[in-house]
Amino acid sequence: MRKILLSAASAAILASGLSLGISGAAQAKTIGVSLASDTNPFYIAMLKAIKARAKELGYDVSEVNAQNDIAKQLNGVNDLIAKKVSGILISPIDAKALCSVYDKAKAAGIPMMSIARGSACKSQTLHVSVDEIKVGGDIAAWTAKKLGGKGKIAVLAGPAGAQAFINFAKGYEDTMKKYPGIKVVFRQTMILTRENGLKYGEDALVAHSDLAAIYGANDEIGLGAAQAAAAAGKKKQVVITGMNGVPPAIRAVKQGKMDLTVALNPFAWGKLGVDTMDAHLKGKKFDRKVFVGHVLVDSGNVDKFIRKKK
Repeated sequence: MRKILLSAASAAILASGLSLGISGAAQAKTIGVSLASDTNPFYIAMLKAIKARAKELGYDVSEVNAQNDIAKQLNGVNDLIAKKVSGILISPIDAKALCSVYDKAKAAGIPMMSIARGSACKSQTLHVSVDEIKVGGDIAAWTAKKLGGKGKIAVLAGPAGAQAFINFAKGYEDTMKKYPGIKVVFRQTMILTRENGLKYGEDALVAHSDLAAIYGANDEIGLGAAQAAAAAGKKKQVVITGMNGVPPAIRAVKQGKMDLTVALNPFAWGKLGVDTMDAHLKGKKFDRKVFVGHVLVDSGNVDKFIRKKK
């Protein structure tokens, strides 16, 4: 009887140990994800890449919705921390408003990396980013050349609190200062939706009938501004730029509805985010920023970016 009891106890301990091991392994192989938007095509592609690459490397993905709502993003990230995920990839809606969860993640020993948008939080592990200042500057230089160094410009700058879009706009406007014949006559911050691009594009065109160009902080805003210009009969008069290189924008450039987008390749970006997190968890050291490349897409090279139907 004693032997049987000892065996039962041993079995219970073994089962408990196995249970803990399975639980710990699951927790140690999960990447939490909190992107700024659940409907933006750019983030949809990025999330798809994150999930695909995570699966290849043996990670589960625990996704929380933010829906461009800071409170929802805070709650979602708190849930990820409570689940004790291995690491968190986050695209913060606001550069400063999420610092409390960055601090909380760091205290819990969970690396929290910003992807796409960055934060101004000291506890950010690193930022998987594009060179935002350079991208903005490259768009400005391309636009200035297109305009011959003269004209009035509207800047539809994106969310006021998002550091990435602050940087994109800074790069753009600082470069435009090199061209004395170009003036920014309209500037507005906004959530990244096509509806806002249309609304504020219309406002800019009404306020300045001789507007020469509209800078859209992303492709959704650019596509909305293009719609406004077309409705006003001014598409040929106004140079319209966007950013992200999503398929609808690539098609719009091909069709002449938009003049420029920037291919940031959200799929490659998502993959880089997972690869960086994986390497970090395995002990590799990185600088504070890890950059993904970008390409300006206009009528001269757009055919290279058109997806062929299978």
